[in-house]
Amino acid sequence: MAAAAELPKPLVLVWGEDDYAVKQRARGLFQEWSVEVGGFDHETIDATAANSGEAVTALGKLREALQTLPFFGGGKVILFQNCNFLGDERTASSQLVTEHLTDLAKELKAFSWNGVRLIISAGKVDKRKTFYKTLEKAGSVEVFAGWSMEDKNWEAEAENTARRHVKALKKEISEAALTKLIQFVGPHPRALAGEIEKLALFIGDRSEIAEEDVSAVVSRNKQSQAFALADALGGRHLGRLLKTLDEELAAMKHGSQKSEIGLLYGLISKVRVMIFLKEMVRQGWIKADADYYRFKTQLERVPADQMPTDRRFNPLAMHPFMLHQGLGHAKNYTLLELVQAMELLLACNEKLISSSLDEALVLQQTLVKIVSRQTQPGVA
Repeated sequence: MAAAAELPKPLVLVWGEDDYAVKQRARGLFQEWSVEVGGFDHETIDATAANSGEAVTALGKLREALQTLPFFGGGKVILFQNCNFLGDERTASSQLVTEHLTDLAKELKAFSWNGVRLIISAGKVDKRKTFYKTLEKAGSVEVFAGWSMEDKNWEAEAENTARRHVKALKKEISEAALTKLIQFVGPHPRALAGEIEKLALFIGDRSEIAEEDVSAVVSRNKQSQAFALADALGGRHLGRLLKTLDEELAAMKHGSQKSEIGLLYGLISKVRVMIFLKEMVRQGWIKADADYYRFKTQLERVPADQMPTDRRFNPLAMHPFMLHQGLGHAKNYTLLELVQAMELLLACNEKLISSSLDEALVLQQTLVKIVSRQTQPGVA
């Protein structure tokens, strides 16, 4: 999250891919400074530019604001917000904008900050450019990096952020609801805050957000949607499973890139992972009731040479968050049921490829057999 721990200087650049955090910090600092310095001449300048002409116009407004003394005395705070020409964008690369930024950098170096404070907020920033280096030396820089699925710690940051938002709204959230919320929203801080506000309105006077509340109102991101059918299978909820299957099949009729075979392969992968997790528990490498943080630590101790060399089949190649969810799903089946489920899915695969049967019906029948607990009693 934010990299700055020191008190900010009169000149501050707040930037990063986490646009929600950037805007919150910039606006919060603007309000804080406005109260601190007093006066009534504080300015907010929109620095969003669609072309070089608009960028130059915005820079002109900033220069004017810096040179205009407060009319009523006191201090002056300027927020140059949402600047989108400090990175490698086309507008930022134009010679005209580069020249104006270079001139502004010289002015900022020599500027007397007596009673004046400037906040610049931006998304992408090219740290190699003179303007950034000037801001770094003459002022302070705060960076809010965005979350990424490639970052194995993004879920922890998302959970902490979600808890803060929930607490600010004077609500609570169950652990199951929190896990599902993060799964649905993914690494998107702004969307996460919006969904929490939606949940708070949805539960009304109730104090705690429950898992069913998340299922009822939270929008799924594309990645979550891609795993929806497999999650429903893992949850062993027949009604939800068939409903999700119907939604997937309907999406195919409207141009979805998916196919019945593609859906089937996703289900096979899900069952395979649950079988691996059952075996990892049996071997004592992981605990069936481990929370997410202990689970990640336990995964590091799993012997890599005991796993498949092909990353497509190796559970350790999956994101720990998805594996931990699979661990909870594996409790819904015995090992024998999972083996039988794999056999049913492979038989389904053969029917989809070699027969003229209705693909949707074949999938539905297979899923009903897997979930309806009609398999023989087996080893847990």
